[in-house]
Amino acid sequence: MKVFRSIIFYIGYFLAILVSGLLMLPVGFALPIRWRFRLFNWHNRFIVGWLSITCGIRYRVTGRERVPEGPCVVLANHQSEWETVYLQLLKTPICTVLKKELLNIPLFGWGVRLLRPIPLDRSKPSAAMRQVLSHGKQRLEEGLSVLIFPEGTRVPPGQRRRFNKSGAVIACRTGVPVLPVAHNAGERWGRHWVKQPGVLNVVVGEPIETVGRKPEEVMAEMEAWIEGTLNEISEVPRPASPDKAAPAELPS
Repeated sequence: MKVFRSIIFYIGYFLAILVSGLLMLPVGFALPIRWRFRLFNWHNRFIVGWLSITCGIRYRVTGRERVPEGPCVVLANHQSEWETVYLQLLKTPICTVLKKELLNIPLFGWGVRLLRPIPLDRSKPSAAMRQVLSHGKQRLEEGLSVLIFPEGTRVPPGQRRRFNKSGAVIACRTGVPVLPVAHNAGERWGRHWVKQPGVLNVVVGEPIETVGRKPEEVMAEMEAWIEGTLNEISEVPRPASPDKAAPAELPS
């Protein structure tokens, strides 16, 4: 049954990309940036709702009221594709730090380009880091929020990777808060294409102030909160020690 329901989900998933691309892209080109987010978030709402209908995956959000009104840097653990969709709805408008290769995917990548992401060339780590810092600061000064997955890549449930501090650096340089988010999406939408029914938990932490603080201090607080929260909401046991964590990559 799970296989059949997952097949139905992906049929709707790819049809949604096709329809959204053909209908929304021409309109999106003509809209101001904030209206583009509103338009394309209809696609994200459909994906989250369609996943619930077809695969029986519901989600519970704790702490939604903690999302600040103004721009912030959202830092979340990265386990699946689900959070890349949902976090666009949690805090909008928000620009995502992602691999530049994603922008070359027909329709999907073209639509993402309209939302002013921060693309990375991970074959050039030093240049990529400078780009994240400069473009991230620019987006925040324009009133947009920035989404970064500090682990740098998807990390399966039950594994751990040290966090990259680029998000904390951007937040400290601009004085905006860091909004930490923890979730166990990978336990429902994992790397295997078959989806697992059940409740997916998302917890939004208290915004972490950055004014007058060092990035290392902010990052340590954020990472400790995310890991502690994952210990509470994860069905798959977490690693006991950060010493066992794999090195961080550039944000994806």
